[in-house]
Amino acid sequence: MNEIERIPLNSDLLRSFLVIAETGNLTHAAERLGRTQSAVSVQLRNLEESLGTALFDRSVKGMTLTSAGARLLPKADAAVSQLQDMRRLFEAPLTGHLRIGIPEDYEGPVLTDALAKFIRMHPGVDVTAVSGCTSNYAQSVRKGTLDMAVSSGPEPLGSMPISKEPLVWATRRTAHVEKDDPVPLAMLDRSSWWMTVATDALHEAGRDYRVAFRSESFGSMLSALRSGIAIGVLPASCVSEEMQVLGDDHGLPPLPHIHRSLLFSAKADPDVTQAMAEAIIATLPER
Repeated sequence: MNEIERIPLNSDLLRSFLVIAETGNLTHAAERLGRTQSAVSVQLRNLEESLGTALFDRSVKGMTLTSAGARLLPKADAAVSQLQDMRRLFEAPLTGHLRIGIPEDYEGPVLTDALAKFIRMHPGVDVTAVSGCTSNYAQSVRKGTLDMAVSSGPEPLGSMPISKEPLVWATRRTAHVEKDDPVPLAMLDRSSWWMTVATDALHEAGRDYRVAFRSESFGSMLSALRSGIAIGVLPASCVSEEMQVLGDDHGLPPLPHIHRSLLFSAKADPDVTQAMAEAIIATLPER
């Protein structure tokens, strides 16, 4: 394809590229963009033909950026952000209320930065953030008591998948773990998938355990793991410097991934919830 025939770059192509880079999967990217998978595939092909280079390596495990894609990523992100800022110059400011549910395992810098970014960009929206057990959020969103929520679980839930990361076994960095001893387990005492993910894995592996710590609070469980009195299951991003990740060398079985998605209430203002979704996605770490 010569220079004249090349398809011109536009924000729509770049936006699709960014979402594919984030999700690593055409199906998930299409769901987030509200398009068919074939349409997103065509957009990617058009972008690659326009630039004259492959942007992703394709495999059965997903799509990863090529060196050219990695070079394009920050430029595309900056270009799309600038175009969004220009559009906002002539848009009526958002107003209203937003009630968002945040899982306790997702209260760190990503959501802190996302909330700060949203409030800075949309000062006319009153935000109420609720932290708690994610298993209650789907019902709250359906009822309209929450406008949107971040859902965490072993399977994707919701119309907009945003991230996936491994679950790991963790305890205090200096704790000594015997491979054949019963696992001193820290458990979240609540009716959700958190209560069974560890015990299911240990039962399947035939590993004995004893409950050494039990709490309804995710924060209290973190403290127990940092102290070394117990071993528990955490998203990899929640493992702090004073903790160690345990695995096969300690006789512990593999664990599933944790999926996070956004849930939206049909009763909420779609412009407000979409703006918050964009703020959350913009603060996610690069793949």
